[in-house]
Amino acid sequence: MERNRNVTEKQRATRWVTRLLPFCLFSLLPLTASAQKLSVINGEVNCGPSGFESPVTAVFELQNKSSKKLRITDVRVSCGCTAVDYPRTDISGNAKFEIKMTYDARQLGHFAKQAAVYSNGSEKPVYLTMKGVVMAEMAEFAGNYSYTIGDLRVDVNELEFDDVNRGDKPVQEIHIYNAGNTVCQPNLMHLPRYLTATMAPQRLAPGRGGKMTVTLNSESLLDYGLTQTVVYLAQNPGDKVNKGNDIGVSAVLLPSFDNTAGVQTANAPRMTLSAEQLDFNFQGKSKMKGEIIITNQGQSNLKISSLQMFTRGLKVTLSKRELKPGESTKLKITGVAKYLKKVRTKPRVLMITNDPAKPKVVITVNVK
Repeated sequence: MERNRNVTEKQRATRWVTRLLPFCLFSLLPLTASAQKLSVINGEVNCGPSGFESPVTAVFELQNKSSKKLRITDVRVSCGCTAVDYPRTDISGNAKFEIKMTYDARQLGHFAKQAAVYSNGSEKPVYLTMKGVVMAEMAEFAGNYSYTIGDLRVDVNELEFDDVNRGDKPVQEIHIYNAGNTVCQPNLMHLPRYLTATMAPQRLAPGRGGKMTVTLNSESLLDYGLTQTVVYLAQNPGDKVNKGNDIGVSAVLLPSFDNTAGVQTANAPRMTLSAEQLDFNFQGKSKMKGEIIITNQGQSNLKISSLQMFTRGLKVTLSKRELKPGESTKLKITGVAKYLKKVRTKPRVLMITNDPAKPKVVITVNVK
Protein backbone atom coordinates (compact mmCIF):
# COMPACT_ATOMS: atom_id res chain seq x y z
CA MET A 1 0.00 0.00 0.00
CA GLU A 2 2.83 2.40 0.95
CA ARG A 3 4.70 1.47 -2.26
CA ASN A 4 1.65 2.28 -4.41
CA ARG A 5 1.30 5.68 -2.69
CA ASN A 6 4.96 6.53 -3.46
CA VAL A 7 4.54 5.58 -7.13
CA THR A 8 1.46 7.78 -7.39
CA GLU A 9 3.31 10.78 -5.89
CA LYS A 10 6.21 10.30 -8.32
CA GLN A 11 3.78 10.17 -11.24
CA ARG A 12 2.14 13.43 -10.11
CA ALA A 13 5.53 15.15 -9.75
CA THR A 14 6.54 13.99 -13.23
CA ARG A 15 3.29 15.37 -14.69
CA TRP A 16 3.91 18.80 -13.03
CA VAL A 17 7.47 18.96 -14.35
CA THR A 18 6.23 18.02 -17.81
CA ARG A 19 3.57 20.72 -17.69
CA LEU A 20 5.92 23.41 -16.33
CA LEU A 21 8.78 22.70 -18.76
CA PRO A 22 7.26 24.51 -21.79
CA PHE A 23 6.54 27.57 -19.63
CA CYS A 24 10.12 27.60 -18.32
CA LEU A 25 11.50 27.36 -21.84
CA PHE A 26 9.13 30.10 -23.02
CA SER A 27 10.27 32.36 -20.18
CA LEU A 28 13.85 32.06 -21.44
CA LEU A 29 13.00 33.43 -24.90
CA PRO A 30 13.12 37.11 -23.92
CA LEU A 31 16.53 36.53 -22.35
CA THR A 32 17.81 35.12 -25.63
CA ALA A 33 16.39 38.06 -27.56
CA SER A 34 17.89 40.56 -25.17
CA ALA A 35 21.32 39.03 -25.79
CA GLN A 36 21.54 41.49 -28.67
CA LYS A 37 23.64 44.39 -27.48
CA LEU A 38 24.01 47.95 -28.74
CA SER A 39 27.37 49.47 -27.87
CA VAL A 40 28.31 53.14 -28.21
CA ILE A 41 31.94 53.71 -29.21
CA ASN A 42 31.85 57.50 -29.00
CA GLY A 43 28.76 58.90 -27.32
CA GLU A 44 29.82 62.54 -27.03
CA VAL A 45 31.21 64.78 -29.76
CA ASN A 46 32.58 68.27 -29.12
CA CYS A 47 32.10 70.15 -32.39
CA GLY A 48 34.00 73.17 -31.14
CA PRO A 49 33.10 76.59 -32.54
CA SER A 50 30.89 76.99 -35.60
CA GLY A 51 29.46 79.93 -37.53
CA PHE A 52 25.99 81.37 -37.00
CA GLU A 53 23.40 79.59 -39.20
CA SER A 54 26.10 77.23 -40.49
CA PRO A 55 24.72 73.76 -39.61
CA VAL A 56 27.22 71.57 -37.80
CA THR A 57 27.21 67.76 -37.91
CA ALA A 58 28.49 65.27 -35.33
CA VAL A 59 29.20 61.67 -36.32
CA PHE A 60 28.76 58.98 -33.66
CA GLU A 61 30.13 55.44 -34.03
CA LEU A 62 28.19 52.49 -32.61
CA GLN A 63 28.41 48.73 -32.87
CA ASN A 64 26.15 45.71 -32.73
CA LYS A 65 28.11 43.64 -30.20
CA SER A 66 26.04 40.51 -30.67
CA SER A 67 26.06 37.91 -33.42
CA LYS A 68 22.40 38.61 -34.26
CA LYS A 69 20.91 41.32 -36.42
CA LEU A 70 20.14 44.64 -34.77
CA ARG A 71 17.52 47.21 -35.77
CA ILE A 72 17.28 50.85 -34.71
CA THR A 73 13.57 51.38 -34.05
CA ASP A 74 13.64 55.12 -33.31
CA VAL A 75 15.94 58.05 -32.59
CA ARG A 76 14.44 60.95 -30.63
CA VAL A 77 16.15 64.34 -30.46
CA SER A 78 15.94 66.89 -27.67
CA CYS A 79 14.60 69.69 -29.89
CA GLY A 80 13.40 70.48 -33.41
CA CYS A 81 16.64 72.33 -34.16
CA THR A 82 18.43 68.99 -34.51
CA ALA A 83 18.07 66.34 -37.21
CA VAL A 84 19.39 62.78 -37.23
CA ASP A 85 20.37 60.29 -39.89
CA TYR A 86 20.57 56.62 -38.87
CA PRO A 87 20.41 53.16 -40.53
CA ARG A 88 16.86 52.14 -41.42
CA THR A 89 17.76 48.53 -42.25
CA ASP A 90 19.01 45.62 -40.13
CA ILE A 91 22.59 45.88 -38.87
CA SER A 92 24.63 42.69 -39.14
CA GLY A 93 26.16 40.98 -36.14
CA ASN A 94 29.34 42.63 -34.80
CA ALA A 95 29.06 45.37 -37.45
CA LYS A 96 29.92 49.00 -36.73
CA PHE A 97 27.69 51.80 -37.99
CA GLU A 98 27.21 55.57 -37.75
CA ILE A 99 24.52 57.93 -36.58
CA LYS A 100 24.79 61.54 -37.73
CA MET A 101 23.31 64.43 -35.75
CA THR A 102 23.03 67.93 -37.29
CA TYR A 103 22.33 71.14 -35.36
CA ASP A 104 21.03 74.15 -37.36
CA ALA A 105 23.17 76.65 -35.36
CA ARG A 106 20.48 79.33 -35.37
CA GLN A 107 21.17 80.45 -31.82
CA LEU A 108 24.37 82.08 -30.59
CA GLY A 109 26.24 80.65 -27.65
CA HIS A 110 27.06 77.24 -26.24
CA PHE A 111 24.83 74.29 -27.09
CA ALA A 112 24.42 70.68 -25.94
CA LYS A 113 21.96 68.53 -27.90
CA GLN A 114 20.98 64.95 -27.13
CA ALA A 115 19.49 62.06 -29.04
CA ALA A 116 17.96 58.92 -27.52
CA VAL A 117 18.54 55.79 -29.61
CA TYR A 118 15.96 53.01 -29.28
CA SER A 119 16.64 49.53 -30.61
CA ASN A 120 15.93 45.86 -30.12
CA GLY A 121 19.46 45.56 -28.73
CA SER A 122 18.88 47.19 -25.35
CA GLU A 123 15.99 47.50 -22.93
CA LYS A 124 16.65 51.21 -22.39
CA PRO A 125 17.69 53.83 -24.95
CA VAL A 126 21.31 54.86 -25.31
CA TYR A 127 22.10 58.56 -25.43
CA LEU A 128 24.29 60.57 -27.78
CA THR A 129 25.41 64.15 -27.08
CA MET A 130 26.82 66.80 -29.38
CA LYS A 131 28.05 70.11 -28.02
CA GLY A 132 29.87 73.21 -29.15
CA VAL A 133 29.49 76.95 -29.44
CA VAL A 134 27.92 79.11 -32.17
CA MET A 135 29.84 82.34 -32.69
CA ALA A 136 28.85 85.45 -34.65
CA GLU A 137 32.47 86.58 -35.11
CA MET A 138 33.24 83.56 -37.28
CA ALA A 139 31.17 84.96 -40.14
CA GLU A 140 34.36 85.48 -42.20
CA PHE A 141 34.84 81.68 -42.28
CA ALA A 142 31.69 80.03 -43.60
CA GLY A 143 32.74 76.45 -42.85
CA ASN A 144 32.93 74.42 -39.65
CA TYR A 145 35.88 73.47 -37.46
CA SER A 146 35.09 69.77 -37.61
CA TYR A 147 38.32 68.28 -36.25
CA THR A 148 40.13 68.59 -32.91
CA ILE A 149 43.92 68.63 -32.52
CA GLY A 150 44.77 69.39 -28.89
CA ASP A 151 43.37 72.85 -28.12
CA LEU A 152 43.10 73.63 -31.82
CA ARG A 153 40.03 73.17 -34.01
CA VAL A 154 40.55 72.77 -37.77
CA ASP A 155 38.23 72.49 -40.76
CA VAL A 156 40.20 69.75 -42.58
CA ASN A 157 42.52 66.89 -41.66
CA GLU A 158 43.44 65.95 -45.24
CA LEU A 159 44.92 68.09 -48.03
CA GLU A 160 44.54 67.05 -51.67
CA PHE A 161 46.35 68.71 -54.57
CA ASP A 162 44.51 67.34 -57.57
CA ASP A 163 45.29 67.60 -61.32
CA VAL A 164 48.67 69.27 -60.90
CA ASN A 165 50.80 70.04 -63.95
CA ARG A 166 54.58 70.34 -63.80
CA GLY A 167 55.41 73.93 -62.92
CA ASP A 168 52.19 74.61 -61.00
CA LYS A 169 52.21 75.93 -57.43
CA PRO A 170 48.69 75.18 -56.13
CA VAL A 171 47.59 76.24 -52.66
CA GLN A 172 45.45 74.60 -49.97
CA GLU A 173 44.21 76.21 -46.76
CA ILE A 174 43.66 75.00 -43.19
CA HIS A 175 41.42 77.21 -41.06
CA ILE A 176 42.49 77.01 -37.41
CA TYR A 177 40.73 78.14 -34.23
CA ASN A 178 42.34 78.37 -30.79
CA ALA A 179 39.88 76.81 -28.33
CA GLY A 180 42.40 76.81 -25.46
CA ASN A 181 43.15 79.31 -22.71
CA THR A 182 46.62 80.44 -23.80
CA VAL A 183 48.19 82.07 -26.85
CA CYS A 184 49.58 79.53 -29.36
CA GLN A 185 51.72 79.56 -32.52
CA PRO A 186 50.37 76.90 -34.91
CA ASN A 187 52.89 75.41 -37.32
CA LEU A 188 53.30 72.38 -39.58
CA MET A 189 56.10 69.92 -38.80
CA HIS A 190 57.88 67.35 -41.00
CA LEU A 191 57.19 69.19 -44.26
CA PRO A 192 58.77 67.50 -47.30
CA ARG A 193 60.79 69.68 -49.66
CA TYR A 194 57.87 70.09 -52.08
CA LEU A 195 55.64 71.74 -49.43
CA THR A 196 55.82 75.12 -47.67
CA ALA A 197 53.42 76.55 -45.08
CA THR A 198 52.71 79.99 -43.66
CA MET A 199 50.40 80.95 -40.78
CA ALA A 200 48.46 84.21 -40.52
CA PRO A 201 48.43 85.52 -37.90
CA GLN A 202 51.46 83.74 -36.48
CA ARG A 203 50.11 83.93 -32.93
CA LEU A 204 46.53 82.99 -32.06
CA ALA A 205 44.95 84.34 -28.91
CA PRO A 206 42.30 82.22 -27.14
CA GLY A 207 39.00 82.37 -29.01
CA ARG A 208 40.62 83.56 -32.24
CA GLY A 209 40.96 81.98 -35.67
CA GLY A 210 43.59 82.10 -38.41
CA LYS A 211 44.62 80.45 -41.65
CA MET A 212 47.48 78.12 -42.56
CA THR A 213 48.39 78.38 -46.27
CA VAL A 214 50.12 75.30 -47.70
CA THR A 215 51.81 75.60 -51.12
CA LEU A 216 52.90 72.72 -53.35
CA ASN A 217 55.97 73.15 -55.57
CA SER A 218 55.28 70.66 -58.35
CA GLU A 219 58.85 70.97 -59.71
CA SER A 220 60.04 69.14 -56.61
CA LEU A 221 57.76 66.12 -57.11
CA LEU A 222 59.79 63.13 -58.22
CA ASP A 223 57.37 61.37 -60.55
CA TYR A 224 53.98 61.49 -62.22
CA GLY A 225 50.97 60.03 -60.48
CA LEU A 226 50.22 60.00 -56.77
CA THR A 227 52.57 61.30 -54.08
CA GLN A 228 51.46 61.02 -50.45
CA THR A 229 52.89 62.11 -47.12
CA VAL A 230 51.87 63.02 -43.57
CA VAL A 231 52.58 66.34 -41.84
CA TYR A 232 51.85 67.28 -38.25
CA LEU A 233 50.06 70.33 -36.88
CA ALA A 234 51.68 71.64 -33.69
CA GLN A 235 50.18 74.20 -31.32
CA ASN A 236 53.64 75.65 -30.64
CA PRO A 237 57.16 75.21 -32.01
CA GLY A 238 58.90 72.21 -30.46
CA ASP A 239 55.73 70.21 -29.76
CA LYS A 240 56.05 66.44 -30.09
CA VAL A 241 54.71 64.49 -33.05
CA ASN A 242 51.87 62.09 -32.36
CA LYS A 243 49.12 60.35 -34.30
CA GLY A 244 46.50 62.74 -32.98
CA ASN A 245 47.91 65.75 -34.84
CA ASP A 246 48.61 64.17 -38.23
CA ILE A 247 47.32 65.65 -41.49
CA GLY A 248 47.49 63.58 -44.67
CA VAL A 249 48.66 65.23 -47.89
CA SER A 250 48.27 63.85 -51.42
CA ALA A 251 49.23 65.28 -54.81
CA VAL A 252 48.48 63.98 -58.31
CA LEU A 253 50.99 65.13 -60.94
CA LEU A 254 49.73 64.72 -64.51
CA PRO A 255 51.99 63.78 -67.43
CA SER A 256 52.55 66.42 -70.11
CA PHE A 257 51.65 65.84 -73.75
CA ASP A 258 54.02 68.07 -75.68
CA ASN A 259 55.86 67.42 -78.92
CA THR A 260 58.35 65.12 -77.20
CA ALA A 261 55.51 62.74 -76.28
CA GLY A 262 55.16 61.74 -79.92
CA VAL A 263 51.37 61.42 -79.73
CA GLN A 264 49.18 63.06 -82.35
CA THR A 265 45.58 63.70 -81.26
CA ALA A 266 44.08 61.99 -84.32
CA ASN A 267 46.12 58.85 -83.72
CA ALA A 268 46.02 58.93 -79.93
CA PRO A 269 44.85 56.05 -77.71
CA ARG A 270 41.38 56.42 -76.18
CA MET A 271 40.50 54.73 -72.91
CA THR A 272 36.95 53.65 -72.04
CA LEU A 273 35.80 51.93 -68.85
CA SER A 274 32.79 49.75 -68.08
CA ALA A 275 32.36 51.71 -64.82
CA GLU A 276 34.12 54.49 -62.92
CA GLN A 277 32.96 53.47 -59.44
CA LEU A 278 32.30 50.33 -57.41
CA ASP A 279 29.89 49.82 -54.49
CA PHE A 280 31.14 47.60 -51.67
CA ASN A 281 28.32 46.75 -49.26
CA PHE A 282 30.15 44.44 -46.87
CA GLN A 283 27.23 43.54 -44.52
CA GLY A 284 29.43 41.37 -42.30
CA LYS A 285 31.78 40.19 -45.06
CA SER A 286 35.49 40.73 -44.54
CA LYS A 287 36.32 41.20 -48.24
CA MET A 288 34.58 42.20 -51.46
CA LYS A 289 35.73 42.15 -55.08
CA GLY A 290 34.81 44.21 -58.10
CA GLU A 291 35.81 44.20 -61.76
CA ILE A 292 36.08 46.93 -64.40
CA ILE A 293 36.74 46.37 -68.11
CA ILE A 294 39.23 48.77 -69.72
CA THR A 295 39.17 49.11 -73.52
CA ASN A 296 41.39 51.00 -75.95
CA GLN A 297 39.16 52.48 -78.63
CA GLY A 298 41.89 54.71 -80.05
CA GLN A 299 44.33 54.41 -82.93
CA SER A 300 47.57 53.69 -81.04
CA ASN A 301 48.68 51.68 -78.05
CA LEU A 302 47.22 52.68 -74.67
CA LYS A 303 49.74 52.62 -71.84
CA ILE A 304 48.86 52.66 -68.13
CA SER A 305 52.05 53.93 -66.55
CA SER A 306 50.87 54.21 -62.94
CA LEU A 307 48.34 52.33 -60.81
CA GLN A 308 48.03 53.54 -57.21
CA MET A 309 45.62 53.59 -54.25
CA PHE A 310 44.73 56.70 -52.25
CA THR A 311 43.89 54.71 -49.12
CA ARG A 312 44.76 51.56 -47.26
CA GLY A 313 42.47 48.54 -47.65
CA LEU A 314 42.46 48.20 -51.45
CA LYS A 315 44.28 45.67 -53.60
CA VAL A 316 44.31 45.91 -57.38
CA THR A 317 45.44 43.67 -60.21
CA LEU A 318 45.59 44.61 -63.89
CA SER A 319 45.96 41.93 -66.53
CA LYS A 320 47.77 44.20 -69.03
CA ARG A 321 49.45 47.60 -68.76
CA GLU A 322 49.57 48.18 -72.54
CA LEU A 323 46.59 47.68 -74.86
CA LYS A 324 46.57 47.63 -78.64
CA PRO A 325 43.73 49.40 -80.49
CA GLY A 326 40.51 47.48 -79.88
CA GLU A 327 42.01 45.43 -77.05
CA SER A 328 40.51 45.12 -73.54
CA THR A 329 41.73 44.08 -70.11
CA LYS A 330 40.31 43.55 -66.61
CA LEU A 331 41.01 45.71 -63.58
CA LYS A 332 40.20 43.72 -60.44
CA ILE A 333 39.76 45.59 -57.15
CA THR A 334 39.55 43.88 -53.75
CA GLY A 335 38.42 45.77 -50.65
CA VAL A 336 39.15 44.75 -47.04
CA ALA A 337 36.37 45.87 -44.68
CA LYS A 338 38.40 46.34 -41.48
CA TYR A 339 40.68 48.87 -43.19
CA LEU A 340 38.25 50.66 -45.51
CA LYS A 341 35.81 51.46 -42.71
CA LYS A 342 38.55 53.35 -40.84
CA VAL A 343 39.98 55.49 -43.65
CA ARG A 344 39.52 59.26 -43.47
CA THR A 345 39.32 59.91 -47.23
CA LYS A 346 37.27 58.41 -50.04
CA PRO A 347 38.78 55.07 -51.18
CA ARG A 348 40.02 55.52 -54.75
CA VAL A 349 42.26 53.92 -57.36
CA LEU A 350 44.38 56.18 -59.58
CA MET A 351 45.59 55.38 -63.09
CA ILE A 352 47.96 57.56 -65.14
CA THR A 353 47.71 56.91 -68.90
CA ASN A 354 49.00 58.23 -72.23
CA ASP A 355 45.45 59.07 -73.37
CA PRO A 356 45.57 62.89 -73.85
CA ALA A 357 41.85 63.13 -73.01
CA LYS A 358 42.21 61.00 -69.87
CA PRO A 359 45.73 61.30 -68.50
CA LYS A 360 44.31 60.71 -65.03
CA VAL A 361 41.54 58.19 -64.33
CA VAL A 362 40.12 57.74 -60.83
CA ILE A 363 37.98 54.77 -59.79
CA THR A 364 35.91 55.57 -56.71
CA VAL A 365 34.96 52.85 -54.20
CA ASN A 366 31.80 53.52 -52.20
CA VAL A 367 31.89 51.67 -48.87
CA LYS A 368 28.74 50.79 -46.90
